[in-house]
Amino acid sequence: MKFNAASHQPNKVEEVKVYECEIHLKFRLIEEKCALSDREELLDFLIEAFTTGADEYMEPLQACVKTQEVSELDASPQMRRQLMRLRNSSELA
Repeated sequence: MKFNAASHQPNKVEEVKVYECEIHLKFRLIEEKCALSDREELLDFLIEAFTTGADEYMEPLQACVKTQEVSELDASPQMRRQLMRLRNSSELA
């Protein structure tokens, strides 16, 4: 198979943007009561259960994902620095 350089376009630096994402998940989960008592680990536990997929212990009811491009100026200073690093990266050039 011959590689055609013209057909392969690398990611352009201008394509790196900042997005605001909102996710609403609703599902039923069968679990021991004590497993959900630590609020520090609760979100990680629930996301892991949802991403693993439906089984006899988890029933997805609703999933809604919204994304919107936002101005770089709305991002935190740390995120803006990361964006500059990505744009200056040789992998994206």
